[in-house]
Amino acid sequence: MPEVYNLALIGFGNVGRSLVGLLDRKRQELHAKHGIEFRITGVASRRLGWKIDSRGFAAERLLSSDPDGESCHDVYEWLSAARADVLFEASSLNYETGRPAIDHIRAALEHHAHAISANKGPVVHAYRELTDLANRHDRRFLFESSVMDGIPIFSLFREALPAIELRGFTGILNSTTNVILGEMEHGRTLDEAIAKAQQLGVAETDPSADIDGWDAAVKVSALVTVLMGVDRKPQQVSRIGIREITVEMVKRAATRGERYKLLCSARREEGSVTASVSPALVPLSNPLAHVSGTSSIIRFETDIFPALTITEENPGVEATAYGMLTDFIAAAKSEASK
Repeated sequence: MPEVYNLALIGFGNVGRSLVGLLDRKRQELHAKHGIEFRITGVASRRLGWKIDSRGFAAERLLSSDPDGESCHDVYEWLSAARADVLFEASSLNYETGRPAIDHIRAALEHHAHAISANKGPVVHAYRELTDLANRHDRRFLFESSVMDGIPIFSLFREALPAIELRGFTGILNSTTNVILGEMEHGRTLDEAIAKAQQLGVAETDPSADIDGWDAAVKVSALVTVLMGVDRKPQQVSRIGIREITVEMVKRAATRGERYKLLCSARREEGSVTASVSPALVPLSNPLAHVSGTSSIIRFETDIFPALTITEENPGVEATAYGMLTDFIAAAKSEASK
């Protein structure tokens, strides 16, 4: 293991800043329990450009003002100048191509740095390429925060459930539509519910990626690709959003003891995998009906466990940062075991 890990961060919005704060808060614990020392030597975003400080940025300085380190011209120069051992990639999602996040991760692995991402794009568009590249350079490409924030889904199957067959899953994985449908249960129209979700900071200014099911389809694609071993692009996931659901439909469902939920699912059948995102009527007797607000749930079906359910209740941005932190610890442990 390096005496001190040099960390480089791409994307310095809410997740990036939360990660800096979490790393600083856990610094003593990381040293005492895992033998990990670190300094943040690179920070980059579209607004900041490529900033480095070879001595390490102080966390309080990063969180209180823009970093004022030296500037670089591109990701390759930046990784080299920062002497990065680990890249944390938290740039904005491009669900159509996965770029530029894929290029950032490829550059990090070629630089012989571990690559840790909260971005779903590289997983669904370049999982095998980046995993193979990481293996060739004896590095790790990890992405626990890409689905359900920091909940250990990928590491659960990779480490705790070896030799198990995943036959399918069903879940509620898009918090924005979950909030919107909940607001419609209180009598708001779709447009009014979207405006409320935007006011709460849950929905984007342009909420179409959530409303039309793209965000959910990307998550289904990631789970199918990694956990079920079948390459499935978001465009190959059957997708129906919630635009056609009206407040009248929601009210009628309530009288029958049902709720609308945007369900994500995949099934392995006769050697192939079907995957879909679509609104469904869920009876109140089903636990999925009671997942509200920004909470998420996923129910796995395996050859050993007929139903293995994980629920995440109203996570904050620190949950995403925590997933990246656990990936950092896993990468460090992989070096310590050599």
